[in-house]
Amino acid sequence: MADLKKEKLMLRALRGEALACPPIWLMRQAGRYLPEYRALRAKATNFLELCLAPDLAEEITLQPIRRFGFDAAILFADILLVPSALGRKLWFQDGEGPRLEPLAARDVAALTRSAIPERLSPVFETIKRLRKSLPVETTLIGFGGAPWTVATYMIAGAGSDDSGAARLFALQEPKAFAALINVLVDATVDYLVAQARAGAEVLQLFESWAATIPAESIAAFSVGPLERIVEGVRAKAPGVPVMIFPRGAGTNYLRYDAIGADALSLDAHVSLEAAVGMLKTRCLQGNLDPFRLIAGGKPLEESVRHIRRAMNGRAFIFNLGHGVRQETPVEHVAQLVSLVREAAA
Repeated sequence: MADLKKEKLMLRALRGEALACPPIWLMRQAGRYLPEYRALRAKATNFLELCLAPDLAEEITLQPIRRFGFDAAILFADILLVPSALGRKLWFQDGEGPRLEPLAARDVAALTRSAIPERLSPVFETIKRLRKSLPVETTLIGFGGAPWTVATYMIAGAGSDDSGAARLFALQEPKAFAALINVLVDATVDYLVAQARAGAEVLQLFESWAATIPAESIAAFSVGPLERIVEGVRAKAPGVPVMIFPRGAGTNYLRYDAIGADALSLDAHVSLEAAVGMLKTRCLQGNLDPFRLIAGGKPLEESVRHIRRAMNGRAFIFNLGHGVRQETPVEHVAQLVSLVREAAA
């Protein structure tokens, strides 16, 4: 028991312990809402430089830990580093987000995982540095994109509200689409295992476009590939917890629950009371509305207390239902951390 009490709060929750005060971290906790991030970003040539320069990526990862003392730090990187390492051209358009050269069916055969260790070595170096520079009580989270989500960007060349290009590609080029998903499964396992070996203590998979998958395709496009990734990571990096965030999955959360990951992250549209009754994943994570965080004050207070009550007695990690938005006041994030850490739920 003494050893358990010394274990990091995040890892205790992921092992199924219901804590009186849940650990807290936030998706996109490092980023544009922080003045220190904006100051550093102004000095960098582009966003990719921030991701692939270990000194910069380490500093950005540490910024919210210094300011707010979160229980976990998430590596500063991007899910589209994997297709870049597979040989696809990647760049970031200021004010518009990531761009990739759109993938055609004939391009899939040329994708190769062999360059991942070299091309993503700066990411692994960042992780090694963070394990030395983070406070001893802070858990380090690595991450990757789920194959469907990454494929939507690769096929369209950019993000899309309906993932229409990827959905059509899957229907018109089923063999090429299946081959693409297979490559992304294997590449993601390689990437996550390398992160774990570099020092990541927890791994999160982001299925950011789960809401765009037709119901009849959810198993083939998303749940099945994620099962294979979880199995692959557990085989090669045993003991490293894996979390899944299928944003906008709705009733399909039950399908993701069946994967048996160590934690399932809930978006802001999920009823926590229903989730507690239906979901069997050992630890749940979420699900504060990011706009409540922007509003602060009483709306934030009410939501935090509701979430704490709903998850009382359940292994739980406090987080947002999506990422921190750029317009979020930093003082509201400080208020959130204070509210979550109050002794009484």
